[in-house]
Amino acid sequence: MKFKNLGRALRHRNYKLFFSGQLISLIGTWMQSLAMGWLVYRLTNSAFMLGLVGFSSQIPTFFLSPFAGVFLDRWNKHKVIIVTQILSMVQALILAYLVLSGTVHIWYLVLLNIFIGMVNGFDIPARQSFIVEMIENREDLGNAIALNSSMFNAARLVGPSVAGLLIAALGEGVCFLINGLSYIAVILSLLAMRINYVKHPYEEKHVLAGLKEGMKYAWKFVPIRSILTMIALLSLAGMPYTVLMPVFARETLKGGAHTLGFMVGAIGVGALSGALYLASRKTVLGLGKVIASAAVLFGIGLILFSFSHNLIFSLIMLVVTGVTMMVHMASCNTILQTIVQDKMRGRVMSYYTMAFMGMTPFGSLIYGGLASLLGAPQTLIFGGSVCILGGLMFIYKLPIFKKLIRPVYKEKGIIREIAEGIGTAVNLRTPPQN
Repeated sequence: MKFKNLGRALRHRNYKLFFSGQLISLIGTWMQSLAMGWLVYRLTNSAFMLGLVGFSSQIPTFFLSPFAGVFLDRWNKHKVIIVTQILSMVQALILAYLVLSGTVHIWYLVLLNIFIGMVNGFDIPARQSFIVEMIENREDLGNAIALNSSMFNAARLVGPSVAGLLIAALGEGVCFLINGLSYIAVILSLLAMRINYVKHPYEEKHVLAGLKEGMKYAWKFVPIRSILTMIALLSLAGMPYTVLMPVFARETLKGGAHTLGFMVGAIGVGALSGALYLASRKTVLGLGKVIASAAVLFGIGLILFSFSHNLIFSLIMLVVTGVTMMVHMASCNTILQTIVQDKMRGRVMSYYTMAFMGMTPFGSLIYGGLASLLGAPQTLIFGGSVCILGGLMFIYKLPIFKKLIRPVYKEKGIIREIAEGIGTAVNLRTPPQN
């Protein structure tokens, strides 16, 4: 790993502001995520309700993201993110009030999660597609995406660990309150940015026409279609394993909220390691093989974790799942960002959000139902097996994937090859639209 390459994107002022503000806010977000899972399980003692609450927080993203992408290609993404962050802060503060006042009810949690899911339907694709507007030098784009993942998972490492201790000492309400206050940092960092917004001439198309154009663009270029399909598969069959962590913490490992904090923190350690590995890379070449390998290893990690009754071994397996999950998702994100046309960026990243966040609620619901019928370990064995199968299928398609994507890396100026013997800057050709 070449540590000197890790922070290249932080040379850009706007990205540095974004990074620092988001890091603080995401710690609060992860605290709320763990507190929400523990609160739901404490109120209901139901694996199914864990899945239902996870479903309610993410299903709006599935339906709203494609339309959000059309609007994001027309709107000022900077202003959109400011609004979505304010709305997220309001949701967290309402949760804090309900819990601290003792008036919380499981259906209030479902409704508030539906609300935040609607906000995320715009917020997530906006933040994903906004990255390129903060990076003046496109050669640093891959590093910025990997640093984004590093930030996300550094927060995952800190937030749940702190939340586990706070829940044991003060209850879940304090975690929601801290999350609400943490949004102040990211809102201030966004207001301090200087963004040159450029309005494009194609922005006046009808919404449905823009939606159709974006779908046609993504579907007809095989690398984009393959990556989105792979993300959707892992998000459906693998990613929802996190909703069952309270069950494993309490029932399998006989622990409490602090055990859950360690488990989620272990996933964060792995994910952060994976993100740092990607940040150290100076080329996107070879990421297709990385995507396939990570999917297979992720599935193996899930299956091995499902058999464990020992905390230490469980934590080691969660580190493995964290590494492979992050490497897979961030590699997919990097390839998409480097080959997509700027005028299609909002729409393609909304499909990424739809595949990533939008499929997860269906997986959460399936996981909750299967865990109630078969048990949590058997559910993870099933999910891990599907992930392995998906990775093997991607390996089978890898030759045609490489054949189509290599010419792209020769024609559009986003990355610079620095490996010895390769030499000069390469360009990326945008995929055809017809």
